Amino acid sequence: MKRLLTIIVGFLHDLAAGCWAATVLSIYWLERILKRDGALKGLLQGLQKEFFYIGLVCVAVVLLAGVGRTFTYAYVGEVYGRDAEAVRRRSLVIKHIVLFVLFGAGIYWQYRMAFD
Repeated sequence: MKRLLTIIVGFLHDLAAGCWAATVLSIYWLERILKRDGALKGLLQGLQKEFFYIGLVCVAVVLLAGVGRTFTYAYVGEVYGRDAEAVRRRSLVIKHIVLFVLFGAGIYWQYRMAFD
């Protein structure tokens, strides 16, 4: 049961990250349409705001599932051996620092487009 929980939490983490990326692209796409046709501003700007808030929910799910993922890996143990696991953990820390910066920049970019 613990391994199943690990898989489900990991899936939610990855799915929410992908959904957040889709909201970023959606807001960008709507912004491009707005620049071409300003007459749609009332309709599309509201839609941009909706995507922004959906994106924030996705980020919250990513963070919560990420915390859950951290704890569920304790159940799995060392899969690749002690040395490989140490490298993997260090790589994961670096990856998540980079992704944290990218998510922050993406949220800021979304906000600037949705609430200009």
